Parts: sequence; structure tokens; C-alpha cells
Amino acid sequence: METKGFLSPAETVQAIVQNGRRVLHQTFGRTFVLSLLAGFYIGFGAQLSTVASQDVAGFAGGGVARLLAGSVFPVGLMLVVVCGAELFTGNSLLATAALHGEISWRKLLENWIVVLSGNFIGSLFFAWLMFEARLWEQGNVALHAIGIAEAKCRLSFPMAFIRGILCNWLVCLAVFMATAARDIPGKLLACYFPIMTFVASGFEHNIANMYFIPTGLFLSEGLNHPGTFLTWHNFIVVNLLPVTLGNIVGGVLFVSFAYWFIHRGACGSGRG
Repeated sequence: METKGFLSPAETVQAIVQNGRRVLHQTFGRTFVLSLLAGFYIGFGAQLSTVASQDVAGFAGGGVARLLAGSVFPVGLMLVVVCGAELFTGNSLLATAALHGEISWRKLLENWIVVLSGNFIGSLFFAWLMFEARLWEQGNVALHAIGIAEAKCRLSFPMAFIRGILCNWLVCLAVFMATAARDIPGKLLACYFPIMTFVASGFEHNIANMYFIPTGLFLSEGLNHPGTFLTWHNFIVVNLLPVTLGNIVGGVLFVSFAYWFIHRGACGSGRG
């Protein structure tokens, strides 16, 4: 397995299943702290994409602005993959271990609940840090951040759900490829292209939105610049709920289930 620069798809599935077994023994405290870190790391990528793309559309066009935002956002997943953290969207791949019978679905659900909670707290805290740092006073950062958040809260349930599916399909493929890569440059490239694609395309990532939308809310309240759709209710119910459901479907059905079906019998002992 180590003689070439990457794992084959079948070997990658085996590595993902082996990694999934950690939920059987990992303590709550360790899982929660790692999930906080993931919230911070995705926040770094999200705030960088906001700053980098704040004034590009006016002179280079919307497509270039989205490409630039997508090109810098992947630093978040790079930090998660290389430094180690528990990210809810990436943990959709743990369903592979459950499908192979190596962990129980109950253990998987417990992991998801803890990780989702930690990601939420970490992202919210990071959004508050960015607000208090007052970096948004530079250029058009504040208005751009509010605009991003407002647009996300305007999505209908089906739109948010489908964009969530498409997003985590790519995120889990990025994690799949990063698992296959055997060196740091390979892992970074594996993270870059799928994540750049989902951000530039406008797909919806629930953990990123846990930074984007609260940041817009903090700014709109602090600047007395309320948006028609930008409310905490719309953040949780209109955006976060359907996006999270879509992220689960995208990761579990289109990546975990698909590659379990293709490589079933290649790994796993069948233990429940």
C-alpha cells in the first residue's frame, strides 16, 4: 500500500473504515475539542474568502470573484485534514464504517451530534472573534459579509437542500482523495480542487454557514443595517436545517454508500 504515491479506491475505503473505528474508543472530551477546532479552521477559510472577494466583482466580474473566494476557502479543510479535527461534513464518510459493520449506527449518530455541536460553537465563537477584531471596517468587508449572509437566508428549502447535497458530495470526495494521498502536497491538492469547485459554484456547507450567517447577523446588528431575511430564525430554520440534511444525503448516499456498494466485501468484518 505504501509503494505508490496514493491508495487505490478500494484501499482508500479500507483506510476510511479503519479510521471510522475510532468512534468506538474516542472520548467525548477529545471529540468535542477536535470539533471546536474544525469550526475554527473552517472559519479561517470563510473569513479569508470574504476578505479576498470583497471588491473583485466590481471590476473583474462575479465569476472571477467567486473563483477567487473558492480558491482561498480550501485552507479550512486543509487545516482539518493535515492538523486533525472533527468536521461534521467530512464525518459523513464514517457511514462507510457503519455500512461495513465495523461501528454501530448508534455510535455514528452519537459522533455526529457531538461534532455538529462542537462545530457550531466553534464557528459561532470564531464569528464573534472576527466581529470584535473589527477587520470588517476595512474596505467593503462588512457589506460583503452581510450580503453573503442575506443571500443564504433567502434560499428556499428545496434550493438549500439540493445545494447542500452537491456541496458535501464534493467535500467527501475531497476527504476521500486526501485519504488516498500519501504526502502533504497530495493531501493539499486533494482538498483544493473539490472545495474550490463547491464554493465557486455556490453550493451550501452547513459548517461554513455557521460562520457566514452569524457574522452577517453580528454586523447587521452592530451597524444597524438589518436585512429583510437576515434573522436568527432564518439562519437556523430556513438555511441550516435543509443544508445540514442535504449535506448528510450528499456525503452518505453519493459517497459512503456508493463506494460501499462498489467495494462491499473488500473490507470489514461484519461486526455490528
